[in-house]
Amino acid sequence: MNTAVCRPGSAPLCAHADAHDLETETMSPSLSWSLLLGLLLAACSSPLPNLDPVGEAFPRVSGEALSGEAVTLPDDLLGQPTILLVGYVQETQFDLDRWLLGLLDRGTPASIREVPTIPGLVPGLLSDNIDSGMRKGIPSEDWSSVVTVYGDGDAIVKLTGNTLPRNTRVLLLDADGVIRWFHDRGYSAGQMLDLDRAARELQGKAQSP
Repeated sequence: MNTAVCRPGSAPLCAHADAHDLETETMSPSLSWSLLLGLLLAACSSPLPNLDPVGEAFPRVSGEALSGEAVTLPDDLLGQPTILLVGYVQETQFDLDRWLLGLLDRGTPASIREVPTIPGLVPGLLSDNIDSGMRKGIPSEDWSSVVTVYGDGDAIVKLTGNTLPRNTRVLLLDADGVIRWFHDRGYSAGQMLDLDRAARELQGKAQSP
């Protein structure tokens, strides 16, 4: 099954790549598919207590957009409100899609990035295959809005925690990269409206002389 993080109907995270692709393109005879899958799951299974990072600066992390550009978060998005939708496991997709659809429906004035975050050595070694699998389920015009983070993923996990990993970590950053709004308890229409309000307030401040 091809997997992806950013669009309705796709499936993200921890095992993003097409299983056949991983087996045929990256596996050596000495490493079975079942062992590789176990390593991938282990990389995503270390729970840290959930934290509220409001008021903290988002850590500087390196990632890559599915369109191929190197991205440094939050540096490359400073100067405007930014909403990061962070997901840690495949089952995050359903929750993430609802946030994304709500933001697009409201026309929330912020730069929106989906951030599949996959810490651990093994996922990093397979990043090309994982990203390739994701591209198969996402229209090419949307690739630039999906930024995968591998090597620096631990910094994001330490910021938010990853208990109840199916819930999207929704972070609203101000123009300076400071977290001004956060939610990790699953999609809520009321919280969606509150996020939209907070983003509009930040947008107004960013546009003020």
